Amino acid sequence: MSGGVKILSKTRVGGSNGGYYQRVQHESTSTCTPMIFGLYLPASAKVNVPVLFWLSGLTCDDTNFANKAGSRAFAAAEQQGIAIVMPDTSPRGESVPNVDSYDLGIGAGFY
Repeated sequence: MSGGVKILSKTRVGGSNGGYYQRVQHESTSTCTPMIFGLYLPASAKVNVPVLFWLSGLTCDDTNFANKAGSRAFAAAEQQGIAIVMPDTSPRGESVPNVDSYDLGIGAGFY
């Protein structure tokens, strides 16, 4: 992937009137690796909506929040008309330097 974004998946949540949860990949200029983020857009989103950025904890990826709080959080976001961005805060892949501890490399959240 060179530049731009790629939608990896798109799922309607909250029934036929609910918003969409998407997983999106982009090329990070900070880590020089492909990075993924989750994005919830409420059904009411037309142009500009408020955005909440959820940064999960150390070793978590972009799916952590969606898997653990998803349906309830997405319902509340729908009711309030806000989008939620859930980035993977760690670079991943073969080219990422790594150590055995959790504070540096693949799975670390300090980037």
